[in-house]
Amino acid sequence: MGFFPTIFVATLVAGSAQASSSTSSPSPLFGRWSVDTSRMDMPPEARPKSVILGFNDAGNGKVGMVVDIAFADGKKVHTVGTNPTDGRSVPVVGSPEADAAAMEHPQPNVLVLGLSMGGVPASTRVYAVAPDGKTMTEVVSFYANDGKPAMRMHYFTRLSSP
Repeated sequence: MGFFPTIFVATLVAGSAQASSSTSSPSPLFGRWSVDTSRMDMPPEARPKSVILGFNDAGNGKVGMVVDIAFADGKKVHTVGTNPTDGRSVPVVGSPEADAAAMEHPQPNVLVLGLSMGGVPASTRVYAVAPDGKTMTEVVSFYANDGKPAMRMHYFTRLSSP
């Protein structure tokens, strides 16, 4: 599974971070983030022009996620969603890559998102905000076309706070 389908799926399931219940501070994941496309492991001509993620507190233990992608061919995608982050599997509607997702927020600066299609794992994503709150990494674990596990890393820079 490539970058574009998996990032698009993540936007459809709209999982994200929730603030720790033991603190009144918002999660450091909340805000808007831009991927550094120059560091993507793909040919420059295939890279998206931009990928912007936004995480926000949607209340009641749910978090909103907004993703805007401008692809190299000029196509643009805007996806918005809200999901709980308690580890329960929830349906994903309208995606060719996933029909279910589960999310956990084990630490204030970490979000884990698992995706599946037809009961088969599709990918797992781990978002982690650096201690300075200015950068975030996304580790994507998936099965390559040959059936072997693979991983890739995306690097984000904070655009704004909540």
